[in-house]
Amino acid sequence: FRQLSIFQPAPDMVQVDTQEQQRLNYSGNGNSRSFLKVTLGRDITRLEQDVVERTPRWEGKEEQNKMRKPVARVEEAKENMNVKPSPGLEGIKKTTVKTAPRVQGNKEKTTARPAPGVEEAKEKTIVKPLPRVGGAKEKATVKPSSGVKEAHENSISKDQAKPKEPPASVTTVRPIPQAAAVTEKKKLRAADFKSEPQWDFEDQYLLDNSSPPSTCSESVRAKAAKSDWLRDLFLPNIMLFTDKRYFNDSEWDRLEHFAPPFGFMELNYSLVAEVMSLLPPNPHQQLLLANSNSSMPKCISCAVVGNGGILNNSGMGQEIDSHDYVFRVSGAVIKGYEKDVGTKTSFYGFTAYSLVSSLQILGRRGFSHIPQGRHVRYLHFLEGARDYEWLKALLLNSDIRKGFLNGYGQRPRERFDKDFTMDKYLVIHPDFLRYMKNRFLKSKSLEKPYWRLYRPTTGAFLLLTALHLCDRVSAYGYITEGHQKYSDHYYDKDWKRLIFYINHDFNLEKEVWKKLHDENIMKLY
Repeated sequence: FRQLSIFQPAPDMVQVDTQEQQRLNYSGNGNSRSFLKVTLGRDITRLEQDVVERTPRWEGKEEQNKMRKPVARVEEAKENMNVKPSPGLEGIKKTTVKTAPRVQGNKEKTTARPAPGVEEAKEKTIVKPLPRVGGAKEKATVKPSSGVKEAHENSISKDQAKPKEPPASVTTVRPIPQAAAVTEKKKLRAADFKSEPQWDFEDQYLLDNSSPPSTCSESVRAKAAKSDWLRDLFLPNIMLFTDKRYFNDSEWDRLEHFAPPFGFMELNYSLVAEVMSLLPPNPHQQLLLANSNSSMPKCISCAVVGNGGILNNSGMGQEIDSHDYVFRVSGAVIKGYEKDVGTKTSFYGFTAYSLVSSLQILGRRGFSHIPQGRHVRYLHFLEGARDYEWLKALLLNSDIRKGFLNGYGQRPRERFDKDFTMDKYLVIHPDFLRYMKNRFLKSKSLEKPYWRLYRPTTGAFLLLTALHLCDRVSAYGYITEGHQKYSDHYYDKDWKRLIFYINHDFNLEKEVWKKLHDENIMKLY
C-alpha cells in the first residue's frame, strides 16, 4: 500500500519500526535497526514522557511507622533482672545473615556465619552508596528502631551485619546498642532515569596490552595518532572481545550501571554468568595482526559491506573481494548481486534477532543461510536478554527455551555449518560497545526521556570494529550525503525510502562516516 506522509525522513519525529520494517531494514546503510518495545518485549524500556517512579512505599514516613514494632525502652530494664533461658537454648550462638546481591529473576541466596561482637557489627552497618547520578532519584535512608528485632529484614543489605544479641545463658539484660542508619543498595532500573545516567567511571574501559602493534605506517592507528580529532578518542588497545576470563562479581557490579548493549542493567545475573562461563578464551584481541605472517601484505586491508541501496548497480563486487578481509552484516544477500557486493566473506556481524529474521524474511531473495566456510568468523553484538538466551542455546547445542526467537529457529546451532566451532565465534565486549557509543556516536537522544531506545546501528558497530582490527578500511553500502536517491537496501525489488527512526541516529552516523573519510582514516564509497 502507499506509504503515508508521516514516514518522511524526520530525525526529530518519535517513530518506531514496524515489525515488517525491522525484519527487512537492518542496515540499509549498515542500518541494523534495533527491535523496539513493540516487538522486543521486556528488553527495551517503553517510551514514556516521564519515566521516573514515585517514592517507594517503604520510603514514606507513614509506612515506616507501620513497620516499627513497639519495644520496651532500654531504660526500663532493671540491672539485676533474672532471665530464665528456655530449654535447649543454652549455648546457641547468634548468627547474622548476609544477603547476596539480588538479581532479577533469581532467588535471594543467603549464607550464615557467626556474628562478630557488637562493636564490630556496628562498624559494618554503614553501607557505601553508589555514585550520585544526574537524573536519578535520591536514595532513601532507612533508620531501624533501637532494638534489633525492630529492623525490617529487607533493609539488610549486602554489607550490613545485625548487632549481636547476648547469649541465652546470660541472666543480666544489658542495653542494646542503637544501630546506625542503613542505606539500602537499590537495583538500578532504566525507568528510574529521565536521561542516560552518567557515572564517574562511564568512560573507563578494559584495555589489552598483549597484542602486537601494527607495522603498517599508513594504518588506521597511525593516522588516528596524528589526527587532532581522533588522537584523544581512538583507543588502539581497547578490549574488543569478551570470554569467561573477563567476568566476575566485580565486573557484574561495574557493568550493571549501563543499559544493554553497553552493560548488564536489568539483566538476569544467573543467565549472564552461565553464558560467560561457557565462552572459551579467545587467544588474541588483535587477531588479524596476530595471524599475519610474511606471506601476508604489510598492511591489512578490509572491506566493510553494509546493505544500503547505493550498492545497487554499483559494480563494486570485484573491488570488494580484492581486500584481504570482507565484513558483512545481518541480511547480507549475495546471490544475484555478486557484481555489486562481491562473494567473499571473512566476518559476519549480527544480533540474534537480525540473524534469525534475516533468514526468515530474506530466504526467498537468496539469503537462505548465513555466510559459512572454514575461514568465516562470527561477530555477535549482544543486544539484550534475548541474545544471551540465544547464545546459551548455541553454546549448549539446545533449543531456545523461551521468547519469540524460538519461532524462527528452535536450535541456533542448526544455523551454522557442520564444521562450526566456538573458536570462530567472537562476542563483542560491552565496554567496546559503550566506547563506540560514547566517543563516536553519542546521540542527543540519550538526553531525552526515551534514551533507552537509542543505540547505534549494527552496521555502525561492525564498521567501527573493523577500524580497530584492520590497517586500511573501505566502507560500502553505508549512509552518505544524497542517500535520498537510493532505495533502503540494494536488494529491494521496489524502491523503498530510508526512514529515520528514533532508535538510531542516521544523521549522526552519516556525519561520522564523512568525517572519517575526509580525514583519510577510511575510504567511504
